[in-house]
Amino acid sequence: MTQPDFHTRRSVAQVEEGTQLAPKFDRDGLLPCITTDAQSGELLMLGWMDADALRRTLCTGEAHYFSRARGCLWHKGASSGLVQQVVEARIDDDQDALWLRVRVAGSGASCHVGYRSCFYRAVPLRAEAGAPLVFTESRKTFEPQEVYGDAPTPTRL
Repeated sequence: MTQPDFHTRRSVAQVEEGTQLAPKFDRDGLLPCITTDAQSGELLMLGWMDADALRRTLCTGEAHYFSRARGCLWHKGASSGLVQQVVEARIDDDQDALWLRVRVAGSGASCHVGYRSCFYRAVPLRAEAGAPLVFTESRKTFEPQEVYGDAPTPTRL
C-alpha cells in the first residue's frame, strides 16, 4: 500500500488549480471532513482528520477520523461494524476541508446515538427560532447499548 504524499503548499495557483494534494490542517493539526451517503447524497456526519487519519483513509478506502473527544485515531465502524467504505474523496478549493462519499456497512447508520445521520434534528428558523429541535428521523437504526455495550459515549459536556 503506497502512502500518499502531502505536498508543501507553495502557491495559491498550486493549491487552488494544481493537481498536488497539499492539505491545510488547522492549528490543532486537524482537517474537517463532511461525509455523505454515496447513493442518496444524504449528509451523514462531520468528522475531523489528522494527517494519519487522512493517509489511512486514502490508503485503505475506509474512513478514519481523529476523535477530538477521545484524542486518538478512530477507524469508523471498527467496533460497531458500520464501516464507511469510501467511494470518492474530494478536497475543497483551498484544501482545508474534505468531503467523503461513502457506503456504510450493516444498518447504514453513521451516528453513535443510533440514527442514520448525525444530523437527525432540525433547528427552527425565522418565526420559529427558539422553538424545540425537531427530530427528522423517526427511529434509530440500532440501539447503541446493544452495539457498544458499556463503552463510554464520545459526547463530552
